[in-house]
Amino acid sequence: VLIALMTAVTCVLGPLSIPLPFSPVPISLTNFAIFLAIFVLGMKNGTISFIIYLLLGAVGVPVFSSFRGGLQVLAGPTGGYLIGFIFLALIMGFALDHLTEARSTIIGMIIGMAVCYTFGTVWLAKLLSLSFKEGLMMGVIPYLAGDVAKIIIAAIVGPKLYGATQKIR
Repeated sequence: VLIALMTAVTCVLGPLSIPLPFSPVPISLTNFAIFLAIFVLGMKNGTISFIIYLLLGAVGVPVFSSFRGGLQVLAGPTGGYLIGFIFLALIMGFALDHLTEARSTIIGMIIGMAVCYTFGTVWLAKLLSLSFKEGLMMGVIPYLAGDVAKIIIAAIVGPKLYGATQKIR
């Protein structure tokens, strides 16, 4: 039930996005939803929750940014970031499940985002015939401050959500 619930949370937060005029990559809450799902579900079930979200979007349910869905979104400029979010879930989840210090989870979020950024930037640059640096300027740099804020908020809210869900298990 919690996997379905966190998939639903991602389906609600994922489409909420702000397009930027200089980039095909919008500001999105998808990574924030993943952070919360991992806190609630852990690595394995949190990653499963996100993969279900990806499959829903792939078959056309409008759960991706700007209420889009379909394989064309996964094959488009934001597809690398969407696939990269799997690595974010795995890396953050590993840190949460296997390392004991609270700051380890924050480090897991940062490393997971860096891997996601790298995957997404390579994909974006290849698809749009950009250099890696141009891809970074279009698909990463403008998003860093917001993603830091999402990490901070998730680090505060996530453990509280975990505690609340433990009471209902």
